[in-house]
Amino acid sequence: MQIKLLVIGKTDSTQLSELTDEYIQRLKHYIKFDLEILPDIKNSKNLSEAQQKDKEGEAILKKLSATDVLILLDENGKQYTSVDFSSFLQKKMNAGIKQLVLVIGGPYGFSDAVYTKAQSKISLSKMTFSHQMIRLFIVEQVYRAFTILKNEPYHHQ
Repeated sequence: MQIKLLVIGKTDSTQLSELTDEYIQRLKHYIKFDLEILPDIKNSKNLSEAQQKDKEGEAILKKLSATDVLILLDENGKQYTSVDFSSFLQKKMNAGIKQLVLVIGGPYGFSDAVYTKAQSKISLSKMTFSHQMIRLFIVEQVYRAFTILKNEPYHHQ
């Protein structure tokens, strides 16, 4: 299995980008992991919230293949402990999935078309975080999950 993280827009913070890149490099020891940045929607100030979600949704759906398993990072998604999340990933690997695609949407969430295509939703917290910070958090949690699966000392319980 390989994992792809799709995100909308670039990160302004070089520190967050550097930390995210560090965890992506660590992850390459365990699994093929790619971060793909979709460009911000042009002239979004002239679009309604629904129009912006639709345009972002079109961009997201264009990046998916028919066999991809789509998981949305969504405030209304299921919350996991780190150990439970590692079990979730193990089940996906055991199922023979070719590519798991995690998606961080834009500021207004996802279009109905993206919600329809998604197999599940994950929430990292009941709190709200910037989309830039969530990138780091999910990459770190995927890394943590693999260290848990390999019984390595990164995670302490």
